[in-house]
Amino acid sequence: MAFGQFEKTAQAPMAEINMVPLIDVMLVLLVIFIVTAPLLTHAVKLDLPKASASINESKVDKIEFAIDAEGTLYWNGESIDREEAKRRFDVESRREPQPEIHMRVDESVAYKFVAQTMADASSAGLTRIGFISSPEE
Repeated sequence: MAFGQFEKTAQAPMAEINMVPLIDVMLVLLVIFIVTAPLLTHAVKLDLPKASASINESKVDKIEFAIDAEGTLYWNGESIDREEAKRRFDVESRREPQPEIHMRVDESVAYKFVAQTMADASSAGLTRIGFISSPEE
């Protein structure tokens, strides 16, 4: 017999799992999920107004900022010094929408010049800075 013997002589441990408590727990969880699932899907039905308007796309200006191998700064092709760059960054940060700064940096330039330029632009309030590179061949 699978449940044990009537004789008390053999005291071997029972090697079968009692599945009834596990099935009871699963059935309780199933009932809880069945009851609570419809309560979680409360959506408000709205009839939103229809509007037809053209998309107002404002063309964001871009600033071509370059640093050559000697550390010379260029603003849209015009050679400037660091103080002039700071002044121009302050002026551009007040414009709405703020322009994008596209930085082109020579690969042999010292990182100090790049870090100074990014710090100046960031302290002026400009947040849209991108780096332009050439693809590898």
